[in-house]
Amino acid sequence: WYDFGADAADYYPELSAALRDLTDGPVGYDPTELMAVAVSEDETTPHQRLLDRTKRRQRERGYPAAGSLTDLSPSAARDRIDGLARPTAAFAYENAARLDGRAFRDALQTAVEALGGTVRTEAVERLSVVDDAVRAVHTSDRRQAAASVTVAGGAWSSEFERSLGVDLPVSPTRGQIAHLRTSAETASWPILTAHRGHYMVPWDDGRVVVGATREDDAGFDPALTAGGVHEVLAEALRVVPGLQDATLIELRVGLRPTSADRRPILGPLPGLTNAHVATGFGATGLTLAPYAGAVVADAVTDDDTSGIPDAFLPGREYECDAVSSQ
Repeated sequence: WYDFGADAADYYPELSAALRDLTDGPVGYDPTELMAVAVSEDETTPHQRLLDRTKRRQRERGYPAAGSLTDLSPSAARDRIDGLARPTAAFAYENAARLDGRAFRDALQTAVEALGGTVRTEAVERLSVVDDAVRAVHTSDRRQAAASVTVAGGAWSSEFERSLGVDLPVSPTRGQIAHLRTSAETASWPILTAHRGHYMVPWDDGRVVVGATREDDAGFDPALTAGGVHEVLAEALRVVPGLQDATLIELRVGLRPTSADRRPILGPLPGLTNAHVATGFGATGLTLAPYAGAVVADAVTDDDTSGIPDAFLPGREYECDAVSSQ
C-alpha cells in the first residue's frame, strides 16, 4: 500500500504537466501543504502514532522527503487556519496537493481526444467472450469489436463477473461531502485532517470542501441523508469552529468501489487473454487511480505487470479483514 501510494503521489506532477501541454488549460491539480491535528485528548495518542509511523517510513524508505515534515505548536497551527480549534498536537507536510476531480476528469477526456481517441458515454450491457478472449463490448447503442478491454466500472465492476467468468468482489461505499463558502482568506490554508476519518480541502475562492462519510451499508442508493450531512458538518465544526458562519453552497454524494479486502484490483484477468481490470480503490481513488491507470496500461500494451503489487492482482484470495491504506 504505502509504496504504491507514494509512487501514485509522485506521478501526479508528471501527468498534470502532460495534461496542461495537451489541453492548454487548468487541470485541477494544485500542490499545497497538508496539516494533521489532534483537537481533543483522545486524538493525541493516534496523532503521535501517525507521526512516529510517518517518520519511521521517512527514515527507512525515503518518503516523505527529508525536511518535508514539520512539528507545529498550537499557535503555529492556528496561524495557518482561521478559526481552528486549539490543537493538542499538530504537524505539517509540505508536499501534498489538492485535486478538483471534475476538472481533472475533463482534462483527461480532452487529452484523449487531442491524441486521437474517442470518448463515448454509453451504458455497457454485456461483454462477449469467445475462446478465452473478449471479442466485443455491447452497449445500449452498438456492438463494438474489441482487441482489448479494461473493466474500470467503479462500484458496478462486479456486474461483469458472469460474462467474464471471474470474481470481482466490489461493492459500493457511499460518501457524502459538503461545500462551504467563507469570507476568510483561504488561499494559503493547508489541507486539514484530524483523526476521525474526515478531511477539509480549502480552495482559493473561499470555498472549503469538507467530508466525507464512509457508508458500506447504503447499497447503490446515491442519497444525501440528514445523518450523513450532519456527520460531515459536525466534524468540520468540531475541528474548525470558525466555519460556523460559512454558507452551505453545495452537497454531493458518490459511490466508491470498495473491494472485499479493501485493496485495489488491478491487472490482467485470469483465464482471459485480452482483459484487464482497474477498480476497488475505495476512498483512495483520487490518490491512486491515475497511477493505477498507467501501470495497467503497461500491462495492456507490454504485458508488463511489474508496477502492480501482487496483493492487488485479480484472482487472489480475498481475505475480508480490514486493510489500512495509511
